[in-house]
Amino acid sequence: MSLSFVILAAGLSTRYGRLKQLEPVGPSGEALLDYGIFDARCAGFDHVVLVIRREIEQAVRAHVAARWGGVAVDYVFQDLDRGDGVAPPAGRTKPWGTAHAILTAAGAVEGAFAVSNADDFYGREGYAALAAHLGGTSGEQALVGYRLEETLSEHGGVSRGICDAGPEGLLRQITEVHDLRRVGPLVHGRTTEGVERDYPPDAVTSMNLWGFTPAIFPLLREGFTAFRAAHGTDPKAEYPISTAVGDLVAAGRIRLRVLPAGVGWMGVTFPADHATVAAGLHGLVAGGRYPASLSASTASPHPKRT
Repeated sequence: MSLSFVILAAGLSTRYGRLKQLEPVGPSGEALLDYGIFDARCAGFDHVVLVIRREIEQAVRAHVAARWGGVAVDYVFQDLDRGDGVAPPAGRTKPWGTAHAILTAAGAVEGAFAVSNADDFYGREGYAALAAHLGGTSGEQALVGYRLEETLSEHGGVSRGICDAGPEGLLRQITEVHDLRRVGPLVHGRTTEGVERDYPPDAVTSMNLWGFTPAIFPLLREGFTAFRAAHGTDPKAEYPISTAVGDLVAAGRIRLRVLPAGVGWMGVTFPADHATVAAGLHGLVAGGRYPASLSASTASPHPKRT
């Protein structure tokens, strides 16, 4: 069975101030998406799909070709007018959100697939857990959960999906929470509805490392159409995958398993995060976890599934 790896790289990097999808953080100039490709290939994902904006196509293609030539890579564009045939509202410049980004990859994906952000480092254990899950026969969707305290930034508030899973590991609810910051022994944030809440530091958190079957596409398309009907005139409204999945779980339309395999997450939300991530990656290289330079020749794919 072939497994695809979809990388969401169409964001505007508004808070970061420059194209963080290609920001060099590794010891040989690697971007975080390079570590994602490396780990995914080692876990058995043999096909890469990059979701990008047209204005960054040349830069992304050049970067990927230089390191990953010979790897099967497809590019799809998250256009503002793509999805339901309705023109975007006047003044809209930002993409429609991560659920819509995943929808744009539908034509490039044939079987089960993983999804990640281009600007996050997830650790190889998460990709291995997803590959094992997607290679099974349950038909369940999945996400890799991380401890909330390990996903915060020292330099400002962040947005995260806080998960509530039952004892059997199935997701019951996911809540999008913004401006999360450590306040004493707890983590304080604000829900999308504006409700102030505190969370324990070990709350299970989605960092957008997902595993899906193709059955998710018609459900996301239906949800996005409803979202556009309700919010299509708002130039800032977004349809995040956490909201889409949460609605589907609440309606009993999917079963989603939370895989507790997430360790070692790192990411660049703010410019000041760069030094922390770079130091962390240098430490992993020095400890022998990764080669000093990532490329197609250093990522050994798992034996191909049949």
